[in-house]
Amino acid sequence: MADQSQMIQLFNSLNNAFYIDGKFVEPVGRERINLINPATEEVIGDIAIASETDVDHAVSSARKAFRSYGKTSRDDRVALLESILKTYDAHAEEFAQCMTLEMGTPITFSRDIQTWIGRAHLEVNIDVLKSFNETSTVGKTKVIHEPIGVCGLITPWNWPNLQVITKVAPAIAAGCTIVLKPSEFSSVSALLFAQMMDEAGVPAGVFNLLTGDGATTGTAISTHPGIDMVSFTGSTRAGVLVAKNAADTVKRVHQELGGKSANIILEDADLKTAVSKGVAACYLNNGQSCSAPTRMFVPKHLLPQAEEIAKETAESFNVGSPYDESTEYGPVVNSKQFDHVSNLIQCGIDEGAKLITGGVGRPDGLDKGYYIKPTVFSSVTQEMTIANEEIFGTVLSIHPYDDVDQAVEMANDSQYGLAAYVQSADVEKAREIASKLEAGDVYINYPEGDLAAPFGGYKRSGNGREYGEYGLEAFQEVKAIFEDVA
Repeated sequence: MADQSQMIQLFNSLNNAFYIDGKFVEPVGRERINLINPATEEVIGDIAIASETDVDHAVSSARKAFRSYGKTSRDDRVALLESILKTYDAHAEEFAQCMTLEMGTPITFSRDIQTWIGRAHLEVNIDVLKSFNETSTVGKTKVIHEPIGVCGLITPWNWPNLQVITKVAPAIAAGCTIVLKPSEFSSVSALLFAQMMDEAGVPAGVFNLLTGDGATTGTAISTHPGIDMVSFTGSTRAGVLVAKNAADTVKRVHQELGGKSANIILEDADLKTAVSKGVAACYLNNGQSCSAPTRMFVPKHLLPQAEEIAKETAESFNVGSPYDESTEYGPVVNSKQFDHVSNLIQCGIDEGAKLITGGVGRPDGLDKGYYIKPTVFSSVTQEMTIANEEIFGTVLSIHPYDDVDQAVEMANDSQYGLAAYVQSADVEKAREIASKLEAGDVYINYPEGDLAAPFGGYKRSGNGREYGEYGLEAFQEVKAIFEDVA
């Protein structure tokens, strides 16, 4: 079983290299950035920032590989994905340790959720590819799905394996070749992923990985004329820059961006269950999930009870070292995120929101690491900053409402539209409300996720859809062949 010291050794053995054309190579650029353990604030090592020249090398490799890989059979691509899945399983514990080291997720969460969900998406992509109809007929016209070409994939740090695999797997399934830039804050697991792809026998040039930041490496990818598509997951601010950078070359841009998801609790719901599960869902992954239900709407006359349940739930969680198997929440990813969350908590206090529990500063007993107190605000109004900005930490806002129409109106009063949640004993009523919510995904009564269903947002939460067949189609061109048949 791998441990923290072994992961640091692994990282240090790979962190001076990019994976290009089937081998690890030294960077051309000399700029580097430190990677910090968020639980200890200690430097793990440093990573290279890929320059424009490094990106050129990776794109050239991918373009060369596409000539042959883009023509491979479905059976060949299924076999490749199955090899990747087998190799992924062999490295499961290492992936879990990597993610705990680089972003502070509790080790049990890294194993049971972060690592598991990557595997599950690989399985879904294999099943989708096996049954996907690549050729069909519309009237007398033949319709063919073809790979779009070379894809630049830019992924975030909060769900490292999930976000990498939900882009890499469908791109490979479609017959595309890849230049991946993971977040500079999740480069440990990304470099392990590159090693895994090599072991799985991915043909040279099909998968290329560069570490780096958004300003240098991300810009070079999104502007590069040799890249046919950019798939980006991250903040709305960064997504806008990617789209602008890509515009001159008219490449396809696929984006999954920020969120500020509403959770409407109807008065017929079991209040204790609805509120306590809502707090837990908001805090999932140390509060760092774009689809988290961070705005809870409750009937005004139930507000005191909801506050008490939320307070009790938030204070019950064990916050501490991510290597302790009893820990439920660890630190946020870095000092910038710690300051961002802390400033927004202070902003909520200053603007008059009612602080139910938590607040600014580390939890008791923790004097080092980027730990945030599990925090609940109540009596939050629409004009408050915490009602509008994505916080990305363990911070919940409770909003009272007079009637359901008002709740729906307030829920939709957001620049974001990634996800929404409805809690009710009457499923038909919940479905009616779901149809009125401006969000790409609506969850009724906290269901289990469906990894084959489309995932993506309305408004400034992005465009396009990921997961399952929808994710595969995102990496394909559609060609119609018209014939004059005698």
